[in-house]
Amino acid sequence: MKVVLRLFALVAVLCTAPAFGAEPLLMPGKKTLYQRVLTRPGARIVSNPGNTDGKPAAALSRYYVYKRETLDGKEWLQIGGDTRGKIDGWLDAAQSVPWNQQLTLAFTNPANRSRALLFEKKDGVLEVLKATDPGGVAAAIVKTVESGKPDPRVVSVEPREYVDPAKKFYLLPILRAEELTSPRNVRVLEVASVTAKSGEASPAETQRKAQDAPSVLRSFSAAVVFVIDSTISMGPYIDRTREAVRRVYARIEKAGLADQVRFGLVAFRSSTQAVPGLEYVSKVFADPGEVTTGKDFLAKVASLSPAKVSSSAFDEDAYAGLMTALQKIKWSEFGGRYVVLITDAGAIDGNDPLSQTKLGAEQVRIEAEQLGVALFGLHLKTPAGKADHAKATGQYKILTQNQVAGRSLYYDVEAGDVGSFGKIVDSLADTITNLVEGASQGRMVAGSARTAKGAKPKDESERITSDTLLLGHAMQIAYLGRKKGTQAPELFRAWLCDRDYAHPELAATEVRVLLTKNELSNLSQTVKLILDQGEKSQESTGTAAFFDLLRSAAANLVRDPTKLADPKARKLAELGLLGEYLEGLPYKSAVMNLTSDQWEQWSQRQQEDFLDGLRRKLRHYQLYHDDADRWVMLDGSTDPSDAVYPVPLGALP
Repeated sequence: MKVVLRLFALVAVLCTAPAFGAEPLLMPGKKTLYQRVLTRPGARIVSNPGNTDGKPAAALSRYYVYKRETLDGKEWLQIGGDTRGKIDGWLDAAQSVPWNQQLTLAFTNPANRSRALLFEKKDGVLEVLKATDPGGVAAAIVKTVESGKPDPRVVSVEPREYVDPAKKFYLLPILRAEELTSPRNVRVLEVASVTAKSGEASPAETQRKAQDAPSVLRSFSAAVVFVIDSTISMGPYIDRTREAVRRVYARIEKAGLADQVRFGLVAFRSSTQAVPGLEYVSKVFADPGEVTTGKDFLAKVASLSPAKVSSSAFDEDAYAGLMTALQKIKWSEFGGRYVVLITDAGAIDGNDPLSQTKLGAEQVRIEAEQLGVALFGLHLKTPAGKADHAKATGQYKILTQNQVAGRSLYYDVEAGDVGSFGKIVDSLADTITNLVEGASQGRMVAGSARTAKGAKPKDESERITSDTLLLGHAMQIAYLGRKKGTQAPELFRAWLCDRDYAHPELAATEVRVLLTKNELSNLSQTVKLILDQGEKSQESTGTAAFFDLLRSAAANLVRDPTKLADPKARKLAELGLLGEYLEGLPYKSAVMNLTSDQWEQWSQRQQEDFLDGLRRKLRHYQLYHDDADRWVMLDGSTDPSDAVYPVPLGALP
């Protein structure tokens, strides 16, 4: 890790200024942020201001502004696709939109909420929010638009199917974001998007495609990967999981669905460096992409047995098992994607020397979300682990928090009862099989668990059935979106609410920050700096010196020495440590809000918890850096260093 961080530092130094030629204009009042614009549909790049010739620019291409000139009352921008002085030409300023922060929007899966409405003006959003029944008003607008009657306030409506940005990247840049606390605590966002491109389906064609959903759905498949603790105490649960899969395979093979429902299994233990006799930290016993029959699955997992020696501590490396399942399985081959964690212990956290991944629950959850995988947690509350139960419950509730369900997919098995455990596993496997069987006949999962009427689930097996149906509906919507090539809404500029009008606890959107490798490197250096200085303040210099250490150590990273020299600076954000590219983001940051007084008042345990969070995030940034598949080249640049990574806000410090 230290070698990589040094490389990050070198890259940041080399990329501080353009390699040749001019430098883009800075944003007013900024020291490091360049002016950027997005092109409107129909924009053309010309050789000189006032010309009418030139080449067309793809809608919403990002360019840096090098000069501004006014000719005959019209403003022109000299633009380039990168920051290294290579000029592409001139652009009529009226054909551009300022993009001050690299924030982009992605819609969440709409399975458990109403489709988002995109209004021409902010007042349209506010009018719905202030209504007595915002959910009812929004539903009526969607119904009106779907009937073919235009609503003058509405520019567009979110698609019925889910557009997975990991598979079909779309750019919905956020132009402005405003937080409201009344009448509801929500964000109101202004976004931009692309109008229909040549060759893409028109709204009418998309509507006709919707009628083909049953035929598309018939090829829907699902994979369930059990990530199971295989330490000494887990023998009965390993056997019961095998039995559940054996029984389900007998059913699906009889129904001719063996190719559409696949099971896999990953086992995990703990550090083999601490206890070599454990044999492995995590291991794939059965890959659903390679399993062909129930007999094949059972043969692959036949060698799985509990460890013969004890781990060095009660907690096991559950996150290593989960990351193995997320990274080793080809999830793109399946429409339904489920990972089921089964353990009687807590998880070794990222700050523990025994951790293989150096990640925590939040980072693993984000990785699963990026892949469209639903994480279920089955926690066996055996008497032997009583002292560990509360901590493990907290970990697994964070790990399994699900955006679609609006709650965690955590299920506890009191006393570790094997019978209760088996009932939960059977319910999960049967429900997924029913989903796929219905899909093979062109039937989609009906309704939403949130809106369905009926009795509350009486036990964990009924609850996991309800949750699995809800997520199955979401995954089928996502599958239809991928197969039918559903596009993001066709609009150019609009306002929307980031929460569901009827259920504001559900997010309709998620915000991501597009960071270049240079910016990601800068972020990693800064977090490492804060971490190092926090550790020093604990070990030798005392907490009162923490901010003084930060000021001196940050001199080579920050271009605004006046802030560093300001004795009145009381927040890390005011010191400039996180860079101006993070300033003004619409989220609350623990780092940016930390004051020296607060740090000094914290107990050593509170300080260590804060630093542990930074350690886990730092490791997460390394995963982003190495993840070649998710780096995106925005139109307007051919330089690989200008590729961006859509970092979820939750992954930032």
